[in-house]
Amino acid sequence: MSKRVSHSLIDPFVGPPLAAMYPHLHVPRWFPPEGIVAIGHLSAIAGAVGFAFATQYAWGGLLAVAGIVGNHFADCVDGRHARATGQCRNGGELLDHFTDPLSFTYWMVGLAVACGRLDLGLVAVICLMALAVLTNLRAKLTGEFTLSAFGPTEFKTLLATFGAVLAVAVLVAPAIAAPLGLVGLVSLCGLGLVMLPIQLVQSVREVNRCGAKPDTSEWETTRAVP
Repeated sequence: MSKRVSHSLIDPFVGPPLAAMYPHLHVPRWFPPEGIVAIGHLSAIAGAVGFAFATQYAWGGLLAVAGIVGNHFADCVDGRHARATGQCRNGGELLDHFTDPLSFTYWMVGLAVACGRLDLGLVAVICLMALAVLTNLRAKLTGEFTLSAFGPTEFKTLLATFGAVLAVAVLVAPAIAAPLGLVGLVSLCGLGLVMLPIQLVQSVREVNRCGAKPDTSEWETTRAVP
């Protein structure tokens, strides 16, 4: 299992208070932590639906905010529940890291639907998935799963704030909601296109400096040549 290190700017202020709420939830000890991951994932889907309607209805932006907050809350307590009940499993860890980037892609697709710009949504999804793959490959090669200063928590905070802004815009000035959503989507695409090459260069340097000895073995084929 890779060592986990977070350089997040917001995690120290958000993560511990949310995790501290776990005892008050009274989650049954028999309930699997994977179930909490699933609940968080469903919350992310609800947030994506909210984003899809966020430029038309105020409830859309509010649902997006609720979905993102619910997703992050589940992300903060699933591990706590696993440790408290002795249900830590590699499969649960895999499921958690598998669903995290999917949640972000749902939100980008929802926002792209709201703006009628699926092309920009595709750009955002490609950037997100590329960053997720890069993070996991770096963890495999260095033995350390590292989150940058602007990581998942910061991105969720940005998206939740944007969802709230869209909700207010629909209520106060409906005519600007759609253009505002497009500006936000374009900005997120730009952010991804800037971050990806920077993270790629930093990751290559890091694995060259701190990674394990390069694997020089050949592939083992399991099929016999006829």
